[in-house]
Amino acid sequence: MTVVDASVAIKWFLVEPETPAAMRVARAALEGDDVFAVPELFYYEVYAVVTRRHADPARWATAGMRWLLNLPLRRMPMTVALAEGMREFTALGLTGCDAAYAALARAHGGRWLTFDRRAATLLGAPDWVVAPG
Repeated sequence: MTVVDASVAIKWFLVEPETPAAMRVARAALEGDDVFAVPELFYYEVYAVVTRRHADPARWATAGMRWLLNLPLRRMPMTVALAEGMREFTALGLTGCDAAYAALARAHGGRWLTFDRRAATLLGAPDWVVAPG
């Protein structure tokens, strides 16, 4: 399982240096070679950032969000086990949102795709935290 965070997804909608690498993640999700998963908060995070930074936020809020919601991403709900797993990561300094991605990846023996270098550094750059390339 591959957990995709909002730092990757926002680059699907905003032109930034990491956009080509992020687009490869979207293509891989569409091809279905792996299970791509997100905690439910992912959609709210992406919406909040992209509507603030997009050139046409109203148009994106309908067309872009529709595209995002139709990607084959497995939505993972908050559970007691996930919340307990997050506790360790917040103790290391991760935000609650980042802790959700990390705990989800670890709980499923997967990897966490993120462009958040700070989060990776706080975790000691383990091999399961990967910047798309």
